[in-house]
Amino acid sequence: MAIGVPETDVFAAADAVLERGERPTVERVRLELGRGSPARIGALLDQWWDRLAERLRGETRLPALPAEVSQAFVAVWQQATLLAHGVAEQGLSEQRNVLEAERERVARVEDQARLDAAQFRQQAACAEAARDVAETRLADLELLLEQRQAQIEDLHTRSTTLLNERAEALMEVQTLRKELQSAQRQAEQERKAQDAYVRGVEDRAHREVDRVREEHKAMTAQLKQLGKRTEQLQQRWEAALAQLNDAQQQSAARQAIADLAEKQMQHLQGRLERAQTELNEVQQRAVAYQTRAESVETQLEQLRLVTKPERKRSSQRSTAAKKQ
Repeated sequence: MAIGVPETDVFAAADAVLERGERPTVERVRLELGRGSPARIGALLDQWWDRLAERLRGETRLPALPAEVSQAFVAVWQQATLLAHGVAEQGLSEQRNVLEAERERVARVEDQARLDAAQFRQQAACAEAARDVAETRLADLELLLEQRQAQIEDLHTRSTTLLNERAEALMEVQTLRKELQSAQRQAEQERKAQDAYVRGVEDRAHREVDRVREEHKAMTAQLKQLGKRTEQLQQRWEAALAQLNDAQQQSAARQAIADLAEKQMQHLQGRLERAQTELNEVQQRAVAYQTRAESVETQLEQLRLVTKPERKRSSQRSTAAKKQ
């Protein structure tokens, strides 16, 4: 029970309620005070009613009055006292009812408190068990966290290693790419040089073939001319032989003519032999030129066959380099 409201304040509030012509009750006194617990105010109201009865019985406090007046006043006072006691009893009954209701409410509150305490104890036990489970779970989670942290560190280390390897691989790829580009440029230069060399060889071969063909044509023309000259000499030789035969059959007078014809025939014979020799030499040179031309054409064809795969590979490398 809270103690804090002075009894003088409670007594003054009860007197004020009584002066208004109302019966002092716990609720009215609390309303008059504006504070205080019902139990405290009810206990002080009991004291207030006892003191009120004493004040009403204080007949010696009356001034000296005539006997009839005094007796009448005493009778009136006793009547008022009886009425006051009845009112007090009624107030006490109401107060007792309020206190009984308050006790029941307090009992219900205590029962509810006991139930709540039991429930709280059960909840505390459950919370304790949950805390033990949570602590166990926390220990497991901490162990799992340490394992995960170790795995994360291991993965971080592996990631760093892989990043370093990737950087090295990228550098190596860049180096290989540069080497590939350099090799491609070198291969392109070599291809161009090879193409230029092949074109030069082909040009020289073509020029050589053309020259040999021209020489062959010239030799052929010369052979034709020598053939004509040989035919002419052969005809003259035959004419000279005919003249010689004619001269031999004629007289000695024509001996000189025969000798002269003999000399002319010997001269023509020498010229014929030289023409035949020149013809043989020209034929040999023509055969040599023909053989040389065939050899040059064979070499040119072999060179084309050799350079054709190289050109194809160079073209493929150039196409691949352009795609990259």
